[in-house]
Amino acid sequence: MTVKQIFALGVKLGIESDPRGKKGVERYLSRIKREYGEMKPEDQKYFDHERLSNPYPDSAVHVDDGGTEVKRVLAGIDIGPGEILLASQLNERGKHIDLVIAHHPAGKALARLHEVMDMAVDFFVSLGLPVHIAEKIMEDRVREVGRGVHMINHYQTVNIAAALGINFMNTHTITDNLVHRFIVEHVTERQPETLGDLMSFLLEIPEYQEAKHQQAGPKIYSGSPHHRVGKILVEMTGGTEPSNKMYEYFSRSGISTIVGMHMREQSHEKSAEHQLNTVMAGHISSDSIGMNLFLDELEKRGIEIVPCGGLIRVSRNKKKKRVIGNEQ
Repeated sequence: MTVKQIFALGVKLGIESDPRGKKGVERYLSRIKREYGEMKPEDQKYFDHERLSNPYPDSAVHVDDGGTEVKRVLAGIDIGPGEILLASQLNERGKHIDLVIAHHPAGKALARLHEVMDMAVDFFVSLGLPVHIAEKIMEDRVREVGRGVHMINHYQTVNIAAALGINFMNTHTITDNLVHRFIVEHVTERQPETLGDLMSFLLEIPEYQEAKHQQAGPKIYSGSPHHRVGKILVEMTGGTEPSNKMYEYFSRSGISTIVGMHMREQSHEKSAEHQLNTVMAGHISSDSIGMNLFLDELEKRGIEIVPCGGLIRVSRNKKKKRVIGNEQ
């Protein structure tokens, strides 16, 4: 597979797992095309045409030589200058790396992280929230995140990869969609009655088991193990966590328990204020599940995976799940 084909596969998988559904994604792309058509010519020259086909602006190909047949990838949750230099060192030592895949965004994908948060509006409306509330609250949060990423040095890692000739891409919301669907299906199948049950069922998943060994496993932020879970909201995609103003409306809509990757202190306080149970499964371990589901598809196609950058690599292509780095 080429770099372009690998990224296209990621987008396809992301759409298949998108909580908006395929029609919701199509509506989003139609809106982007309409906005482009209505732009003034002087604005169109700055438009990223990839937006017309890629519904995940926080996921992108950053460096692609256009001709490499990818046989081995270096994959991690966070890829920085060190990991790019690691790929270069491995190349020099005979273990050739054809592509580096990050989960968290870099370059233009980092600069546009806030744009993907628009998908949360459709998701929250599907939960029963009025669209005007979901839109107005999320608009403020989108602007907050946009201001936060605007000041970052977006291209530091991309520049190093380009200088060293290292193919580089990232799959943020693409793989967050995969873990979101995975956890929804797992929790729905297991039907936990209490938060204690929910914690036990999460720890059936090998990435969370390894995270617990690393002292970063699932935790109950609000509530007690004997509390009943009620209606569960799995919140693991959409760029980053929502506005802390949303928790009041989650509670009003009948949600009792939120399962997420991570939660800011302000959000924790707001969720507790509205009597919500919150379980944080773990940030890097949850990201690892999504990445692993994507990387397994590459492995099926004969591509070797070399984990780095915090990735808890679990291959589900074998009958017995294998955690790389914790083999007995």
